[in-house]
Amino acid sequence: MKRIVLITAVLFIFSTGMINAQNQVKSIGARQATQQARIKEGIQNKELTRREGARLESEQRAIQVEKRIAKSDGKITPGERRILKQEQDRAGRDIYRQKHDAQIRG
Repeated sequence: MKRIVLITAVLFIFSTGMINAQNQVKSIGARQATQQARIKEGIQNKELTRREGARLESEQRAIQVEKRIAKSDGKITPGERRILKQEQDRAGRDIYRQKHDAQIRG
């Protein structure tokens, strides 16, 4: 009986780790999509000028290139993941600042 409980516990821990690893990879792409949507919405609502939107979209493309480079060897390492997260954090702050900078849009 103890053996069954032990095996079940080990399988549970292993499967939880696998799910967490998959979610981390998906979260990079999901966050990228969310930021793209925020930029598009900002342009449509005139919270962003076209020039601001173009600069923010360029920043998103640069992050996408970094992601492709990180994945080129088949795996995103924890260090690469940390760098991508930092770049996405910076991009998210840039989007927020540009959308809330109180400029009058014509």
